[in-house]
Amino acid sequence: MDILFQQGEHLVARFCDLVPNQSGSEGIQANQFVIRHGELGALIDPGGELTYTQLTIELSRHFNLCDLDYILASHQDPDIIASLPRWMMHTRCQVAVSRLWARFLPHLVSSFVASRTGVVQWQDRILPIADEGAVLPFGDSELWALPAHFLHSAGNFSFYDPISRILFSGDVGASIGGEEGEVTHFEGHIPSMEGFHRRYMAGNRACRLWVRMVRELNPSMIVPQHGGYFASPAVVSRFLDWLERLESGPDLLRERDYSLPRKNAISQ
Repeated sequence: MDILFQQGEHLVARFCDLVPNQSGSEGIQANQFVIRHGELGALIDPGGELTYTQLTIELSRHFNLCDLDYILASHQDPDIIASLPRWMMHTRCQVAVSRLWARFLPHLVSSFVASRTGVVQWQDRILPIADEGAVLPFGDSELWALPAHFLHSAGNFSFYDPISRILFSGDVGASIGGEEGEVTHFEGHIPSMEGFHRRYMAGNRACRLWVRMVRELNPSMIVPQHGGYFASPAVVSRFLDWLERLESGPDLLRERDYSLPRKNAISQ
């Protein structure tokens, strides 16, 4: 566990090494984040079965899991929220997710889940976030859901903690095989981000709009769901400059990318 911020009763922590190596085949590395504010807790992008057991063990050292207030899901992918049934069963949390994906969550959980007060419909604990985002109450503070649509997912959000000023960017800024902690050498880190961003981000316009919003926010850190994070002002600025200019997704498509397959051209 890496502590990213701690001040009084406010703690922000990152878990970055919970994906196990199974039979020599390693799952995609994924970060999970927790924000503790007094007795309140919010868990960001908790992941799936690969991370659930170790994550609950680590979290239980910091607060009572039954009192978890929020799960914040940037989007709907398995490495984001596939463990949802367990969290719904064993905590009283509400789940904040794009209203686009809230309709698909029944595929992950059964119609009813048990709670300490009896049996309730799980839908009562879903907080569908409108496209423009939301401000979620969090004790005497709040958590912000910020639009990041088409930056990997059609309904996508970044989350912001105004006390620590940390921006949890989901797959924006994600890297595979680069620096796993704080990124100190941005130019050397680009190759670990570039292929993913060119394939999974849906065009330069979305990148530019997100960057403009984030510059106005002026976060202290940008912390993605995969790989290293950006903490110094210089590296945060360098990352935003790079993303602002990036061509990705539809920007790179050509007519040949939609040509009919050749006979017998079966992938091996």
